[in-house]
Amino acid sequence: MKEKPKPQQRLWAMFCHFSALLAWILLFGLVFLGIPLYLPLNIFVPFVIWQLNKAKSPWIDFQGKEALNFQISLTFYTLIVIIVSLLTMLIICAIAVTSNSGGNQLKTVLNSLIVVWFYLTTIILVTQLFLVNFAAAKAYNGQYYRYPLTLRFLR
Repeated sequence: MKEKPKPQQRLWAMFCHFSALLAWILLFGLVFLGIPLYLPLNIFVPFVIWQLNKAKSPWIDFQGKEALNFQISLTFYTLIVIIVSLLTMLIICAIAVTSNSGGNQLKTVLNSLIVVWFYLTTIILVTQLFLVNFAAAKAYNGQYYRYPLTLRFLR
C-alpha cells in the first residue's frame, strides 16, 4: 500500500469511520421515538460497509478493520462503565439496607453515581465524535491513522 489510494477507495474508507456516527444518530432517533432498543449499530453498520468493500482495496480493508476495532473497543469500555455502575449501585443499596441508614445518605450517593456516570458517558461520546471525524479525514486524505486505546480484535 505504498501508492495513494484512489478517490473512490478513500471515500469508502471514510464511510467505514463515519458510519458509526450515523448508527448512533439512528439509535438515538429510535430511542426518541420511544423504541427502547440497544443494538450495537455502531459496530454493525461499519461491519456491513467493510464486508461489502474490503475485497476492493487493501486500503478499505485496513480502514474498515481500524474503524471496527475502535467501535468494538468503545462498546466494551461502555459496557464496563455500565457494569461497574450497576455493581456500585447494588453494593450501595445493600449497605443502606443492612445498616438501616437514612434515605438521604442513599439518595446523595446515588445522585453522585448518576453524575459520575453521566460525565463518563459524555466523555466517551465526545471522544468518539472527535476521533471518528479525525480518522475519517485522515482516511479520505490517504493517510494512515490508528485510534488510541483501541483493542485490536481484527488484524
